[in-house]
Amino acid sequence: MSRIGKNPITITEGVTVTQQGTIVLVKGKLGELSQDVDVSVNVKIADGVITFTRDSDHKDHRSKHGLYRALIANMIEGVSKGYSKKLELRGVGYRATTQGQNLDISTGYSHNIVFDIPSEIKVVAETEKGKAPIITITGCDKQLVGAVAARIRAERKPEPYKGKGIRYVDEYVRKKAGKTAAS
Repeated sequence: MSRIGKNPITITEGVTVTQQGTIVLVKGKLGELSQDVDVSVNVKIADGVITFTRDSDHKDHRSKHGLYRALIANMIEGVSKGYSKKLELRGVGYRATTQGQNLDISTGYSHNIVFDIPSEIKVVAETEKGKAPIITITGCDKQLVGAVAARIRAERKPEPYKGKGIRYVDEYVRKKAGKTAAS
């Protein structure tokens, strides 16, 4: 049996979980999320606890058992606490500003890059004098927050010689040695 899939999920206070056929709806103070669960995984909601069972021990059914348990646990945490990612712009002249649902970053190209942010996500760009600009991405959908952060980071990945680029705040970039002068 799947070690992750057999663990029950306790529904936190302020979160309501309902099931309509194969769709599980989760509502909380930060938003509403839904997930379509495969028919091979059975979801039972009772007394503030969600349990998952599967039809057989087929390899595909075992993998989906743990997958859907993790997805719904992430949905419950997302609508109650939320998720956030922080990106840091390292480089001379690198800037970030927000106007509504648009993020405008300047990372050394001849033009600024403008991202159209989905309405479920909130983006804040902070610039403190003497420090690298920080972009904070928050939302209740873990997958969407990670995807938006990865899309922004992909515009200028940190390079290995000087470390310039867009990186996660807790990310470590291993630097390479540059050229040495011939003697």
